[in-house]
Amino acid sequence: MLKDILNFRRAVRYYAPTPISEETVRECLQLATLAPTSSNMQLYELYHITDKDLLKKLAHACLDQRTATTAQQMVVFVTRQDKHRLHAKMILEFERGNVERNSPPERKAKRIKDKEAYYGKLMPFVYSRFFGLLGGFRKLFGVVTSWFFPMMRDLSEGDVRVSTHKSCGLVAQTFMLAMAEAEYDTCPLEGFDSRRIKKLLHLPCAAEVNMVITCGIREERGIWGERFRLPFEEVYRNY
Repeated sequence: MLKDILNFRRAVRYYAPTPISEETVRECLQLATLAPTSSNMQLYELYHITDKDLLKKLAHACLDQRTATTAQQMVVFVTRQDKHRLHAKMILEFERGNVERNSPPERKAKRIKDKEAYYGKLMPFVYSRFFGLLGGFRKLFGVVTSWFFPMMRDLSEGDVRVSTHKSCGLVAQTFMLAMAEAEYDTCPLEGFDSRRIKKLLHLPCAAEVNMVITCGIREERGIWGERFRLPFEEVYRNY
């Protein structure tokens, strides 16, 4: 049950030396790709680290945190906003066939035209970067348009970058839940030297490290006591 999986998952700070299955972790990563992303653009990459020497170097780049130095494997989640044109092209090619296979004949032409406008023109416009200038124009366009009807305003280059990282975060969370179902433990890290990690993984300049997730099987000391959450009433609002 989902409730059991959520209760099992904890941020584990110390792993046992017990090896874990590389194939199981890979399967969990495949499941993670089912997570939703903004406009289905899937602007991320998953770096599954199993090599012992690289794990040591990566742990050092993660500030030698105990969860990293004892991890049996790690996964680095990386955003790739720079691949937006390639992904939009791939999605559009798929959607043309998707419409042909699943739409009634009288609606095919309109739906294909809509997909071509969305992935052929809008997505390249939204995700493109040009020293902040294009993002400034998008944001101004959004603000002016919103005077007349509801319109997205968060269209600056910084806004779109945040959106890309949010989508990658959904993939990372789905991975951790899949790992919990497999009775494997994880810990998400944001404390790391991103420049060193990019160098270790030979990432291009435009790639950004979203999160590092350590993997293994917990030792008893790996969980720091009871879990704390704010009272539900502190965060829940009903209108």
